[in-house]
Amino acid sequence: MAKLTPRSQDFSEWYLDVIREADLADYAPVRGCIVVKPYGWTIYEHMRDFLDRRFKETGHVNAAFPMFIPLSFIQRESEHVQGFAPELAIVTHGGGEQLEEPLAIRPTSETIIGYSYAQWIKSYRDLPVLINCWNSVVRWEKRTKPFLRTTEFYWQEGHTAHATHEEAIEEVLRMLNVYYDHMREDCALPGIRGRKSIYERFAGAINTYSVESMMGDKRSLQSCTSHDLGQNFARAFEIKYLDRDNTEKYCWTTSWGLSWRLLGAVIMVHGDDQGLRLPPKIAPIQVVIVPIFKNDAEKSAVMEASSHIARTLKAAGLRVKLDDRDETPGFKFNDWEMRGVPVRVEIGPKDLANGTVALARRDLPSKEGKSFVPQAGLAERIQALLPEIHQSLLSQAEAFLHGNIRACYTWEEVKEAVQDGWALAPLEDNPANDEFIRGELSAKTLNFPLDQTEGEWKCVVSGKPVRERALIGKSY
Repeated sequence: MAKLTPRSQDFSEWYLDVIREADLADYAPVRGCIVVKPYGWTIYEHMRDFLDRRFKETGHVNAAFPMFIPLSFIQRESEHVQGFAPELAIVTHGGGEQLEEPLAIRPTSETIIGYSYAQWIKSYRDLPVLINCWNSVVRWEKRTKPFLRTTEFYWQEGHTAHATHEEAIEEVLRMLNVYYDHMREDCALPGIRGRKSIYERFAGAINTYSVESMMGDKRSLQSCTSHDLGQNFARAFEIKYLDRDNTEKYCWTTSWGLSWRLLGAVIMVHGDDQGLRLPPKIAPIQVVIVPIFKNDAEKSAVMEASSHIARTLKAAGLRVKLDDRDETPGFKFNDWEMRGVPVRVEIGPKDLANGTVALARRDLPSKEGKSFVPQAGLAERIQALLPEIHQSLLSQAEAFLHGNIRACYTWEEVKEAVQDGWALAPLEDNPANDEFIRGELSAKTLNFPLDQTEGEWKCVVSGKPVRERALIGKSY
């Protein structure tokens, strides 16, 4: 097994090493595309299933829309086409013939869904429309990195239509909180909810909200977004309804999305120099059993006991792997640490004699995370341990996040803070300020946190009086 590049030496190389050595993904023959291997896809499946359940609990239903969109649809909303034009993949020929109208491979689905909603929505009785899609989209990225930024990526995109702007805003913030809860409760990922700056908001939106997460190298990853689209797309696609007072009105629409880049966040937030550290809820394997023996006589008894433990743990609803490969215990330990399995159970002849097993937690360093426990009641012990491991990972990540955000009130303090973390600084929401920050610091305005301290300060860029502070940092 190849050794990982230390995180402290080259975080980017470490990330790519983990993806390769943990068997998550491989490169595809098309630039910027990846092949997701079964272990990586299973992690994504667990994340997707938890999130899908949360969507349905809030009244959303799933549907599917075409991946080919008439180019004229993209052009109907002026900000939208300007925002996505550099990333569009265009189909000009099909079946050996030139198409009458070029087709865009969807970079996002607001336009094709806007067209459909215009056909479906006629009356206030048809509202709200609450639809989610699980699909892939294509954006022709210049700089790519597996899971974080790929030409084709998998995600979900929610699209809703409402009678009033108040209902739409409520939806936007509700889904932001659904993402926030999913990240914390299923993936052990902390983050900061906030409003994106005017400069950073989604093309065609009147407001965009995000959860920003701090990776292990202190860069930000925009983990999800939720957009208040106002009536921009409704007017572009004639999404109207007849209200109770018998007048025709435009709908208010929203969209929101979270992609498999959250899997990249799991790697970069929780991983260490030994590889992945997976939160138990999304781990493909929650418990691995490693039998230890020296000869055939020991092997027979140890394997019988190991098989019995595996059956018991599976019957208790745990995802279990009995590693019976013809490899040394040391190789297996390293392999499963690389893959981030939350709990390892070791059993050898001495354990049989004592009625115990060795239990190793992946979230804690080797000696601190290892204990000897009775075989009796093992399933119940591990079931109780998994939430502890989840909380341990979340607490570690939370301490790292808040420990690397610095309150700043001058430009010089901001310059210093973003070299090794984030700045929380008074900022006027003005695109000129965003451009200045990008040009001077190679950093960006991450968001204006929803949780703001009351006060009045001077903007660190323009010097104008402001009543809110923004997170500023380097990002992916």
